[in-house]
Amino acid sequence: MHDELVDHLTRSSSLTRGEAVRVIQDVLAYFDETTEDYVRRRHRELQAQGLVNAEIFTKISADLQYRAVAPPELSLRQLRRIVYG
Repeated sequence: MHDELVDHLTRSSSLTRGEAVRVIQDVLAYFDETTEDYVRRRHRELQAQGLVNAEIFTKISADLQYRAVAPPELSLRQLRRIVYG
């Protein structure tokens, strides 16, 4: 595991060592998600919130630039193809 990061989190927060490890694992898993998996997951989440596709794909497109390793810019058509094939 990332011992230096765990040590830093336990020193700089009220997290226990076990909690810090769990937080790190959760963050790494979040950023390990492929672009395609992220697009599909966010589409489902935003659809469940009642947004329509035009709003969903615009939001996803904007959000992708803030990923840890931003993918190449995807058109709204490319995003739709990821979700619907």
